[in-house]
Amino acid sequence: MSYLIKKLCYSILVLFGVVILVFVMFQGFGDPARLVVGQTGDKKTMDNIRKDLYLDQPKWKQFIFYLNDVSPLAIHSGNDIRQKKLKGFFIGGSIKFGIKVPYLRKSYQTKKDTIDVLAEALLGTIVLATAAMLFAVISGIVLGVLSAVKKGTWIDTSAVFASIAGISAPSFFMAIIIAYLFGVILHPFTGLHLTGSLFEIDEVTGEKYLALQNLILPAFTLGIRPLAIITQLTRSSMLDVLQQDYIRTAYAKGLRKRTVIFKHALRNALNPVITAITGWFAELLAGAFFVEYIFGWKGIGKITVDALEKLDYPVVMGAVLLSAFIFILINMLADVLYRIVDPRIKI
Repeated sequence: MSYLIKKLCYSILVLFGVVILVFVMFQGFGDPARLVVGQTGDKKTMDNIRKDLYLDQPKWKQFIFYLNDVSPLAIHSGNDIRQKKLKGFFIGGSIKFGIKVPYLRKSYQTKKDTIDVLAEALLGTIVLATAAMLFAVISGIVLGVLSAVKKGTWIDTSAVFASIAGISAPSFFMAIIIAYLFGVILHPFTGLHLTGSLFEIDEVTGEKYLALQNLILPAFTLGIRPLAIITQLTRSSMLDVLQQDYIRTAYAKGLRKRTVIFKHALRNALNPVITAITGWFAELLAGAFFVEYIFGWKGIGKITVDALEKLDYPVVMGAVLLSAFIFILINMLADVLYRIVDPRIKI
């Protein structure tokens, strides 16, 4: 328990550092008030917007207000709560202390709450990242185990060569090649489209429908690099475990080869693999920017790239904070998984 509390404290410090970094990075990139109203806003409107965004305050006060907005524990006035439509539990008089959903401010372009913009895109990213990781984990562990058991054969050589190629190829390059090959050249045979999202609109009826075929190409592309790394790690870890005395003892007891490999060897070889799985899943879930953008997949990555193009900084800042939170959460869950997979590890 003390370890988890310590880990939680470290995580809060990391998030605080990310908030500072995000705030500093986006200072001086254009006039936020002008970005909100466009080129036709009058001076009075601009002044009101600057006041609402705290731009009339010193930088250190702007940071305090931003930290207060994004923090789940915060102090707000009643007027502030109504104006920002904060969701949570508040106590107090005119100045209230409360536990709330972090307020990431409003998008300059759509005027919607940033957290709502990100929530709409999060489902697409979760589905894409989960599909990519399922493909990578299942294929990578199977290939890694086969490569270790068949060490020195053509299976081992092929798996190692393919994994090196997968690690070396950048995701954006593979995305372009796969999109053009399967979405354009081989489209008459595959029926797969170059771009598309999880939900599409029927041109005739106008109804929204689930388009799972659009998931195949981006999930395959996104899963290539983690597949290569999981294959390498599983192979290396399995080769080490297969040399241990308890494996030879298991064979000496007459256990079947399949039982020894999958029940005894693989389970003890999974710790480094879990590290790779959780790390990559956190990265994919946080937004596969280039892959989502190239395939037109509506997710956190595409939303963030579009926001950068339009200088919609609240959305970009919110996406960065969300990404950091996802990384931290999944890394904490990984520690729990280590204990489940290998009881020898004490949390």
